[in-house]
Amino acid sequence: MKRELALTVNGRLAKLQVEDADTLLEVLRDQLNLWSVREGCGVGACGTCTVLMDGKPVSSCLVLARRAEGREIVTVEGLAASGKLDVIQETFIEERALQCGYCTPGFILSVKALLDENSTPTDDEVREYLSGNLCRCAGYGDIVRAVRVAQEKRRAGAT
Repeated sequence: MKRELALTVNGRLAKLQVEDADTLLEVLRDQLNLWSVREGCGVGACGTCTVLMDGKPVSSCLVLARRAEGREIVTVEGLAASGKLDVIQETFIEERALQCGYCTPGFILSVKALLDENSTPTDDEVREYLSGNLCRCAGYGDIVRAVRVAQEKRRAGAT
């Protein structure tokens, strides 16, 4: 049975018709064409489908769309402002913290949540926070380095 769902996605109110069993992942991809949200494992173990819900990273493959009613959802497409990439996005590119890019949106959103929560995490805290995100082709050292550089750029006031 289809029901109306209202949620804010990347700063815009979206009113959609969803089935009770639709996941947030399916709604974001199939109805809103947000291609950065990808299914990897389908069981919340890989981080590929990570989005921010009210500022916290969640596996969108595990969240029923109806549970996102009235919530603020951010995908990697929502980080860029006025055509300029977010400092974390820029840093992942500059530091070569990506290869194929399949997992990158999930990592970037997790890093944003981490740095919003803790602006000076240790390397161990970074690794622990990102432990739910899997990458099969980039070096994790590059990703940790990108977090460090983004942290410094944020501290210096880069946006």
